[in-house]
Amino acid sequence: MARIHVHTHGKSHSIRPTSKSSPSWLTQSPEQVSSLVVQMSKDGLSPSEIGLKLRDEHAIPLVKPVVGKSLTRVLADNNIKTDMPEDLDKLVNKALGLQRHLKIHNSDSRNVRSLELVEAKIHRLSKYYKRTGKLQQNWKYAAVIAQLE
Repeated sequence: MARIHVHTHGKSHSIRPTSKSSPSWLTQSPEQVSSLVVQMSKDGLSPSEIGLKLRDEHAIPLVKPVVGKSLTRVLADNNIKTDMPEDLDKLVNKALGLQRHLKIHNSDSRNVRSLELVEAKIHRLSKYYKRTGKLQQNWKYAAVIAQLE
């Protein structure tokens, strides 16, 4: 699959497990995995960081085959929910960093273009999240709002 704002194809990375069943080497019960996910979230880790930590330190390739629901669903069932989805939050933080950079280096035209592309991604993603109900209908991205967050 092609990437969104460049003329290259996707980047090479490891492939997710294709098996729909729980791995045979796993000794932990679904309740233990759920409590581990909740504890890591309370420690301040984002869902993607929790997934990496489970994969690397606890030998749990995916949460969904073990527990029966996705990692974000486990967090939502335990009343741990963020006001903004993680990928949108990362894009807003990236735009904020670019805005700070451009305040200091205002002639950096390459990063002006990068900021435009990131903001386009933010608008596209926020439209999707509003449509699916994961984001409030009155949420609006603006450069001034991003600086306040």
